[in-house]
Amino acid sequence: MVVFIDLIFLTNLFIDAVLLMVTAWMRKIRPAWWRLLLSAVIGAMYVVMMFVPELSFLFTFLIKLALSVIMLLVAFGFGSMQKYLRTMGAFYMINFVAAGGILGLHYFLQNTGELFNGIWYTASGGISFELKIAFWFIVCAFAGVMLFFRIVQSSKQRTERMSGFLGEVQVWIGQDHIECTGLLDTGNQLYDPLTRTPVMVMEAALWEAHLPSSWLQKCSEGNVDQLVMELGDESFSWQDRVRLVPYRGINRNHSFMLALKPDRVEVIMNGSCYVHDRVLIGLDGGTLSAEGQYRAIIHPDVTVHEEGGTNTNQKGDAPLSASSG
Repeated sequence: MVVFIDLIFLTNLFIDAVLLMVTAWMRKIRPAWWRLLLSAVIGAMYVVMMFVPELSFLFTFLIKLALSVIMLLVAFGFGSMQKYLRTMGAFYMINFVAAGGILGLHYFLQNTGELFNGIWYTASGGISFELKIAFWFIVCAFAGVMLFFRIVQSSKQRTERMSGFLGEVQVWIGQDHIECTGLLDTGNQLYDPLTRTPVMVMEAALWEAHLPSSWLQKCSEGNVDQLVMELGDESFSWQDRVRLVPYRGINRNHSFMLALKPDRVEVIMNGSCYVHDRVLIGLDGGTLSAEGQYRAIIHPDVTVHEEGGTNTNQKGDAPLSASSG
């Protein structure tokens, strides 16, 4: 058997460097590049020592644990015990994810014959597994697993950040009650230009059972301004509550939004409850969140009394502003 030590060293150098970089990203640490490289070199050198018979005593649990401690100290420093232990936990979790992902992908791509040919029985009656994974498969699978892990973690972090801006919205009009999850958007500056009443935005589909179907169709088509000529033609119990609010979107185009005047709006967010009767409910004909996390945009005036509740804007939500006519 021919063993290419240089190839093994470079492969482990690459893997250790990526594991350390992902750990730094996950823990939001920005170490110097030379510290990451030096730490990766230490890890790669340890693997090379496997092929030196005189150093076989180094391959024990305690030595491996000590090596990981040294690698993390070199890459990130110590700081405090709590910070260091969290970094170590993240490092081991990423290692286990990478190893498990490579093994899982390896067995996923094997057929039945290959799988059973790698199983054999020992003299004592136990079962052993022979694992043969190609070099380039390890490299490609490792890169794919790390990329997938980072995408999943990024999505999880975005969801956690957004959760602090989500609240339960309940709207009452007479005896009718609509509720949904809403997102606080401090970039929302939509007001009724005549009364300066703040306008919350909700998906029109939530009001499907209460509005004429032709109105919902015009909301989805963006032809709300045509409703001005139909307000008196179609019988509707909430006709005196209907408003047309002019607004200017992010593309600076002027348009109208169909809005309703509710009796009461209640928003529950971060343990606080806000009740308002001076607010309009604008109806959007589309879908506000592609992932279905929220179906309403909460106006910042509704939660203005919440400490720190209007300090951060959510990226990706187009701010609305009242038209000057």
